[in-house]
Amino acid sequence: MKRLVKHFVLILCIILVSLMGTYIGLAIYYHNAFAYGTWINNVYCTGKSIEEVNEELVKDFTYEGITVLDKDGNAYVIDAEKIGYQFDFLKALEIYRKQQNSWMWIESLLHGDNTKLAPVVSYDAQTLEELINQLPFIAEEHRHSEKTRRIAIVKTNQGYELLNERTGVLNVGEAKQAVKEAIEESRTEISLAKEGCYQDLELTGQMQETLQLWEKVERFQECGIVYQMGDEQVPVDASVVCEWIKLEEDGSFALDEKGSLCLREGAIEEFVDALAQEYDTVGAERQFRATRGELVTIEGGTYGNKIDREAETAYLTEAFLNGRQEVHEPAYLQKALVQGKNDIGSTYVEVDMGEQMMYYYVDGIQQLATPVVTGNTSRRMGTPAGVNYVYLKQTNRILRGPGYASHVDFWMPVKGNIGIHDASWRSKYGGTIYQTNGSHGCINTPRDIMVQFYESVEVGTPVVMFY
Repeated sequence: MKRLVKHFVLILCIILVSLMGTYIGLAIYYHNAFAYGTWINNVYCTGKSIEEVNEELVKDFTYEGITVLDKDGNAYVIDAEKIGYQFDFLKALEIYRKQQNSWMWIESLLHGDNTKLAPVVSYDAQTLEELINQLPFIAEEHRHSEKTRRIAIVKTNQGYELLNERTGVLNVGEAKQAVKEAIEESRTEISLAKEGCYQDLELTGQMQETLQLWEKVERFQECGIVYQMGDEQVPVDASVVCEWIKLEEDGSFALDEKGSLCLREGAIEEFVDALAQEYDTVGAERQFRATRGELVTIEGGTYGNKIDREAETAYLTEAFLNGRQEVHEPAYLQKALVQGKNDIGSTYVEVDMGEQMMYYYVDGIQQLATPVVTGNTSRRMGTPAGVNYVYLKQTNRILRGPGYASHVDFWMPVKGNIGIHDASWRSKYGGTIYQTNGSHGCINTPRDIMVQFYESVEVGTPVVMFY
């Protein structure tokens, strides 16, 4: 029994000595190599020397340069090759290797180690400095000094705007340092705004007064009125309202006794007049696509829109001074079926006096077409061209004029005593009848057509008349 115990103890000692020898051997082995389970930048490093690992890391690492973003998000690239960018991992690997305890290799066996190491970088500092100075936003900063950076209220096509060159100013020194540090860290992108390279400069007393004045100008220009002109909208925005501010003779802003901006006398009337000149269509020249396929130009007539300038001046003055914000349709002295510049719309009567034809369209679809007889041109009674409208509908009328009195069943005047009506005394229509045997100016229409026409066409419908 004692002999068996001695054998067991001997075997145990041998095992212990072997394990200790193995442990010590591996500790010595890992003394000049990376410990078991070491991963660096996804490269397996166990048992490898610093030089071997460096070779693999250099082979897998690429760096093409850095993208520099200014505060507006504009991107500029500094190419790594141009600055002589070089790198290796030797120093970083040496430091990391010294941090490993080869006698604690068994701990690595249990936990493993995956580390990210950055290379040690070198580059041509002078070339980098030159390339940074060539970046547009850096070059722009070099053209300014703190003293030349101003605050001013300037007038543009969009109204008065604040020019503030004292905010968001790039600190060139900090920007250069940030770019250099980013390259040394082999970063591929840097945002100078996120790095805090922009700052606000101190303001002088005069600059602060300009900012206070700008607050008044900004409030004055905040007009929320939008004119609805048919399908179009005309905003009364800063580009409009800036013209309403009263100025002194030297061009400075006029202030009242309370220090507020003043409304220029007659400014709103001028705007309303300009609006009316652009959108009033009564008697205006129009381009019209005729049924015969031609684009004809028509002037004159009674149909159209006519803005009530006095009412609109009163409305807009009150709305502006009280800060109202709304979409507004102007008041009209005369209102067509359709508002806006294209006021004829898609429902209308077309009288082609050159072709002696009359058509009726509803929503762009032709409903009626008929030959007619218009005014006698040989007797200088030709029906006048123009865009007019049906302003009345009557039946059983006696039409009277110098030397005649004619009964009609249907009477639809469109301009003064000129209208569309049936003509029982005629048996033929169209052609060239109007040139020698035309009417006194009215549009003579076959009775059967006139029945349908009278029932269908409403008062207010535009009547487009042309040769």
